[in-house]
Amino acid sequence: MNPAVHHTNAILIERLKEGDESAFMAIYERYWQKVFTIAYQRLHNIQEAEDIVHDVFTSLWANREQSQILLLENYLATATKYLVLGRLRKAGHAQHYLNTLRSIPAEQTPSLEESVHYKRILQLVQEEVQKLPEKCRMVFQYSRSEGMSVKQIAELMHISPKTVEGQLTKALKQLRLALRSFLTTLIPALLIFSPW
Repeated sequence: MNPAVHHTNAILIERLKEGDESAFMAIYERYWQKVFTIAYQRLHNIQEAEDIVHDVFTSLWANREQSQILLLENYLATATKYLVLGRLRKAGHAQHYLNTLRSIPAEQTPSLEESVHYKRILQLVQEEVQKLPEKCRMVFQYSRSEGMSVKQIAELMHISPKTVEGQLTKALKQLRLALRSFLTTLIPALLIFSPW
């Protein structure tokens, strides 16, 4: 049995900041069910609720040194609600995108070649995102993948809105540079193989 399970939340938070894995596991064991319940009540999907549990605790561990957690239970509940909100917003965007695609006439749909290039660009973006420093990557993913605002990210990660904006700027600059390099090689190729 993990001896840390008997510690108070205050002690667990302190030990978590020091990188104590047993403290992290004690927090997980104490609160994973509550996080799962909050997520499931809103998403009504076991797999998605489990994904939220994973994301909440991954974020807790990744940001352990910067986090200024006062009330652990409130922090985890808030983080869960933000991630659920982001997932619901993303699902709404996806549904809107599908509806838009269905309304486009067949002659306006992209060609196979265009689709391949689009997929390659998406893949490149994902690869570049993974290369970002951890905090920068998390800020970018919360912003772009979860649809969270600067204020929400700042509250969730316990950093200032200014820091969030700085990290987003840094991420976008790096992605722009990578895409510029890729597009410089792609455009001449498109011109060579273009039928017109």
